[in-house]
Amino acid sequence: MLSRLEKRWELFPRLPLAVDAALSAYPFPVRQLLYNRGIETHEQAVAFLSGEVPLHTPWLLSDMGDAVERLLWGIDHDERIIIYGDYDVDGVTASALLYEVLQFLGANDVQVYIPSRFDEGYGLNFAAIKELANNGANLIVTVDCGIRSIDEVAYANRHGLDVIVTDHHHPKSELPPARVVVSPKRSADPYPEKNLAGVGLVYKLVQALLERRPVPGIDPANWLDLVALGTVADMVPLVGENRVLVRRGIVQMRQAKRKGLVALARTAGYDLTRVNAEAIGFILGPRLNASGRLETAIDAYQLLVAQQPEVCMNLAQVLDNRNRERQRLTLEMQRRAEEMILDPHSRTLLVVFEENFNEGVVGLVASRLVEAYYRPAVVGVRGEVFSKASCRSIPEFHITEALDQCADLLDRHGGHALAAGFTVRTERLSQLIGRLEEVADQTLRERELLPVLRADLEISLSEMRPDLLGYLQQFEPFGLGNPEATFISRGVEVRSARQVGAEGRHLSLKLSDGRFIYDAIAFGQGNRLDEVTPWIDIVYSLGVNRYNGQETLQLTLRDFRPSA
Repeated sequence: MLSRLEKRWELFPRLPLAVDAALSAYPFPVRQLLYNRGIETHEQAVAFLSGEVPLHTPWLLSDMGDAVERLLWGIDHDERIIIYGDYDVDGVTASALLYEVLQFLGANDVQVYIPSRFDEGYGLNFAAIKELANNGANLIVTVDCGIRSIDEVAYANRHGLDVIVTDHHHPKSELPPARVVVSPKRSADPYPEKNLAGVGLVYKLVQALLERRPVPGIDPANWLDLVALGTVADMVPLVGENRVLVRRGIVQMRQAKRKGLVALARTAGYDLTRVNAEAIGFILGPRLNASGRLETAIDAYQLLVAQQPEVCMNLAQVLDNRNRERQRLTLEMQRRAEEMILDPHSRTLLVVFEENFNEGVVGLVASRLVEAYYRPAVVGVRGEVFSKASCRSIPEFHITEALDQCADLLDRHGGHALAAGFTVRTERLSQLIGRLEEVADQTLRERELLPVLRADLEISLSEMRPDLLGYLQQFEPFGLGNPEATFISRGVEVRSARQVGAEGRHLSLKLSDGRFIYDAIAFGQGNRLDEVTPWIDIVYSLGVNRYNGQETLQLTLRDFRPSA
């Protein structure tokens, strides 16, 4: 394994006196946390902590009316409607959401098509379009894909298919020639929230459909559990509308009404009635994703829409088994990738291609390399004719824009600022790698590439009290753009430290401020046991440890150092 990369600790600036006065209804630590998240007035604080920010009307999205009219016309005329999804959690939840709503709206012939990661790859493809057309399809609605599929949409048009594209990814300069394209990232699109997940965008479409044609007893909010699941798993920023959707969706998930999620949580040994964003990201999401990473995502989709408890339990067990295999493969491939990288800290871009890599896991390996080295990483499978890769990046380097600069060498590509993927002819792979390395050098060569661990506030450990935890829970759900509140405490006494978990992967510590003793856990840092000194400085978050029916405060350590 790689040597640990030191992190640079930074603190947010102290809140101004005027903001301090405006937020005086809250304790000082809470005032600082609010300011760090852009909250400067009492009214903003009330809205943020309550999570009751009103959602924007879906009709602000360009051409939403055309999409609604075309879908309703297809329902009224018994057209065969194909929901064309993606094999990740965002695509699967978006597919399930739209399928169930179209059923309630009276669609008699609606089907879900999720391509194979291995045989077809991401997004629309010519073979699937031809097959769907030959089987009598009239209308394709893409979810979480399609906005870069210019040639494929034109091909569908030639086969007599109408296409509605709903996609949250960055478009090319030219939009596909679809009947309708709905995306907040379209040029000049007036919708204020640009970072909706694919399932969030489908939720806006569903809102508009049910406004135009209401169904008694049916509310779009009935599907917010799926919206929360896909939004968190896709790691879009949990701010603004996304935060509201996830917050409301988590409340719905805790009601444990969706049988497939109940079965999935039970298989994982988790109580769904206590679900939060962290559990979605680390327990539920990976199990749903494992299906599409190793075989087919259809099993994940079927689990979400299944109604029979025995079917749900069987599918949940299948996904749990695949997730275990995914974990094994990820670790194995990570070790191999680390062996192939030479002097990583001297590079601005990490690139690893291997013939025997599993295509479904390369993105996870790239993420681990980024975490270990703080460099953008490209991990791929070298094929005889085509090579495919997943890319993960750091905030200083927009990976999709970098790929755009290499578009003449690529067969297809797309993604976000921090995550992308591409397909390239193997004969061009060396040239592509060289071009990407040049782009990375131009952008990053003069920068000090060290991960920054940014803490909200420096505070004494003795100030960590249960009443503060109550406020912190109102900041949830945590995620990109709304990170969990993090603190720095210095001169903390270590009463004990030991390795725990499989292969001693984690550290369990007893820490003291001189009066009270706090339980602490450092996940994934078991190999740092020899770095623990009698007195340490710590960066941590505050949470609850539940054991044997009791709840106690627990510190989750992000990093630690010997005290000066």
